Amino acid sequence: MEYIKRNAENIIQKQEKMFKAILVTGARQVGKTTMLKNIKPNINYITLDDMILNQSALEDPNLFLKSNPPPIIIDEIQYAPNLLKNIKMIVDNSDKKALFYLTGSQQFHLMKNVSESLAGRIGILNLLGLSLREINHIDFNIPFLPTNKYLEERKKYQTSISYDEIWNIIHKGSMPALYQEDSDFDMFYSMYVSTYIERDVRSLTQVADTLSFLKFMIGLASRIGQLLNLNHIADEVGISVPTAQRWLSILVSSNIVYLLEPYYNNIMKRAVKTPKLYFLDTGLAAYLTKWKTKEVLEAGTMSGSFFENFVIVEILKSYYNSGELQPSIYFYRDKEKREIDLIIEENGKLYPIEIKKTATPSKSMITNFKALENMKELAEGAIICMYDHLIDLDEKNKVIPYGYL
Repeated sequence: MEYIKRNAENIIQKQEKMFKAILVTGARQVGKTTMLKNIKPNINYITLDDMILNQSALEDPNLFLKSNPPPIIIDEIQYAPNLLKNIKMIVDNSDKKALFYLTGSQQFHLMKNVSESLAGRIGILNLLGLSLREINHIDFNIPFLPTNKYLEERKKYQTSISYDEIWNIIHKGSMPALYQEDSDFDMFYSMYVSTYIERDVRSLTQVADTLSFLKFMIGLASRIGQLLNLNHIADEVGISVPTAQRWLSILVSSNIVYLLEPYYNNIMKRAVKTPKLYFLDTGLAAYLTKWKTKEVLEAGTMSGSFFENFVIVEILKSYYNSGELQPSIYFYRDKEKREIDLIIEENGKLYPIEIKKTATPSKSMITNFKALENMKELAEGAIICMYDHLIDLDEKNKVIPYGYL
């Protein structure tokens, strides 16, 4: 099985010099363990998915760690959160760095325990699926910004990604297993959903009605790129709104769903305050909504939403892979229904971005950028689309092909 180099490896190597423990969070199958094993091939590895090891860790964490001394990779740490207190004692009594490499696919249960036990002692990285850069073996790890400086650097690593290929990636998704030979889309995601619900959702959060939970996931996947309306989804699935809120928090915390928050401040009285919904893997969303092939997806009614979802998550990956856990990215919409797909806030400046599944961009697509003029300094903006060339729309705004992500 060929290993695809991850851009986040550089961040892990930096954290090794700073922290005694390193935690890599992310959904199942995104490559957390594979990356750590590739970086540290010669240290011990154990997984708490193993029921015997898990029982040992839960019953006697002190003995467990004596039997499995550092340096060590401990996979799925959320299954034995009590280990974190014992790990804290070990790192506090050692001067060595990089003693523990931990992974967790359930941020929901994990982060509270980490913040209580290992604050200041642990480096944290949130890993998503393969990025467009990684799929194309591009060793470039600067967060996306629609600036001349970024685009000049990115152009040095430019590679041709055809229209057909980009829709293959959007449909297939970003799970590393699907970029190996003889991978099967339906089989992979069928097992993925089953494993996620049975192992994570049911065992960790006591969701008894797994069929309704699956319907809830499908309801969310059919609404990517839309303002979140839990009342409608709850009615559709036949559950209460509080249950829908709880289930959504599970999906967000386990890196399945991402909520893009709106940009607003005290002077923006008419700004919408409801988040927009996206899936962190477009392949999973395509599987749940039964878009069976890339051709059907590209020609379908949700193609624009899937392209928007893809672009936003690629930009998010560029920040996560550079070590930023909470990038300042938002969208804008007001009561007059003026909307901007994405806003990146950096150093007091706002960078507005429109995302369009079109090969014929025009200035009319950026008229809503003016809505931000009285907020903060309005910096360079862009339309990210299917056009083949990087061009200027006007003095401040550009057309950026998806290949520059």
